[in-house]
Amino acid sequence: MKLKIYQVDAFADKPFSGNPAAVCVLEGRRDVNWMQNIAKEMNLSETAFLIPKLDGYELRWFTPTTEVNLCGHATLASAHILWEEGYLDKGRIAKFYSKSGLLTARLNGSWIELDFPAAEPQEVQMPTEIIKALNIKPIYWGKSIYYIFEVDSEQLVRTIEPDFEVLKEVLNCGVIVTSKSTDSDFDFVSRFFDPVDGIDEDPVTGSAHCVLGPYWSKKLSKTDLIAYQASERGGILKIRVEGDRVIIGGKAITVLRGELNC
Repeated sequence: MKLKIYQVDAFADKPFSGNPAAVCVLEGRRDVNWMQNIAKEMNLSETAFLIPKLDGYELRWFTPTTEVNLCGHATLASAHILWEEGYLDKGRIAKFYSKSGLLTARLNGSWIELDFPAAEPQEVQMPTEIIKALNIKPIYWGKSIYYIFEVDSEQLVRTIEPDFEVLKEVLNCGVIVTSKSTDSDFDFVSRFFDPVDGIDEDPVTGSAHCVLGPYWSKKLSKTDLIAYQASERGGILKIRVEGDRVIIGGKAITVLRGELNC
């Protein structure tokens, strides 16, 4: 039987928006090099591989160049495919066993809610080379799983043009630039850059909101937030902070179904 592979626009309610991810549901374990080659062939920011377990799925994520420990949009895409293609009943919670521990997803109307670990940032010494490469003047800088920089202008977030060659040399993880939103529909906006993992700019980044959620929740004294990631494709996320967990809500749409001949 040929393996099926799907392409999903995650954090999107219409095609050609949000963040595309490939999802491949395996019958059993496959070689890591094979998975990396498939991710390189798909050439998307993430390709997710699902390996069935007794009560859920082992979930692994690959960029075109490397395996990563956490990816939000490809997890959302994976849950979407499990329910839409009938691998999992829509009334059941999707359980994913990953390098970041147990992750779950559930349907809430037309939204998919991901239960992820919070990653509240801590202030660090000013990373001067990164700030220079981003060409910003931050009013806050910190780090957890990613660097985070707050600037005082949504316009700056939307128009920033980083020097990716320099960033690739000075970063050891992804970097978030964020500000409070001037649009009453959103609490904050952000963009996410990760040239170290082969992704200059990620269109919509679920895992970045594990950092952004706790940060803006504390700053705005709110547990429920609406976020907009202001990339060219763009995407809306509903965020709810619950202690050491962040509930990340988004929509998804399948844009391609295919078979692997390898």
